Formats: sequence, C-alpha cells, structure tokens
Amino acid sequence: MLACGLLACHNQLFCMIHTFTTENITTIAQVLGTAAKPLGEDVFRLELKDPEHDRKLALEIHLGLTVQGETMNMVSVYASNTFLQLHNCTAFIASDILHQVTFFGKSGNKTSGLIVEKEAGCSLYANVDEMITQGDFTQLPEDIMMCGIALSLTDTMDDNFSFDE
Repeated sequence: MLACGLLACHNQLFCMIHTFTTENITTIAQVLGTAAKPLGEDVFRLELKDPEHDRKLALEIHLGLTVQGETMNMVSVYASNTFLQLHNCTAFIASDILHQVTFFGKSGNKTSGLIVEKEAGCSLYANVDEMITQGDFTQLPEDIMMCGIALSLTDTMDDNFSFDE
C-alpha cells in the first residue's frame, strides 16, 4: 500500500493523499468540521449540518470492505432525496482551504470523484476521462470545465510518493 502524508500542492492547498487509516478519518473529520463516529471496526460516520442553508448529510467511510474476495474502500453519502456511493475509493484529498474532501477512484484512464463540503454540499463526477482532467480547461465546454477543474488535483498524485523514503 502507498504511504500517507501531507503534500503541498497547487498553490498551498494541503492535501492528504493515498491510504485510508483511522488517523486519516480524523483528518477528514477535522477538515469537514465534525467528529467521526465509529460504526463497528472499519466503518465511520460523519454528520454534517449547515443550518443557514437548511442542509445536512451523512458520510460513511467503509475501510477494507471485502466483496467476493476483493478488498476495497467505499464512501457513501446520505442526504435529502439523495444516496451516493463511490466504490473502489483509492485515495482522497482533504483541503482546509477549500473546506472539502475529494474522494476518488481510478480505473484505467477514468476517474470518479465524490466531493463532500464542510457546508453539507456534495458533488459527484463519474467516469471522467483523463483527457478532461489533464487538458486545457479553457478549451472545454463550461459544464465539463467544472468537472475537469474539480478532479484535476487527482492527477497530481505521484503513485511512488512516500514520506517513508
């Protein structure tokens, strides 16, 4: 497994990268301004509320979930009239500056990302081709540009990065 640590990236955004651990769950909770509640050994629930905008959501993070002999991480979001899941979540970026956590998974040249905001907002981008996240954003249609920008940080992760070296 890849090491976890803090990395300064994209103009002072501090990003938590790679593996999920109990310590990382605490960091996610701090960025989102809440506490993580354990629901068993490897499941954590975080509840977010924004009374000013009458929003609330619950985020559940499943670590090391075994499905048909394969181990994966899964992130679920429960909100009013909404239920979202990101399977095979391989990493996340926690940003104090943006007040959000971006969970993402990659499969080949496709990335899916689930962004959870401290203010109980949530966005999902699924099966986004790397040409969108690595290309010139100014050349993209407006609706696709936001997705490319939101997931662009996921392409800055160096798979060989480790603080242990």
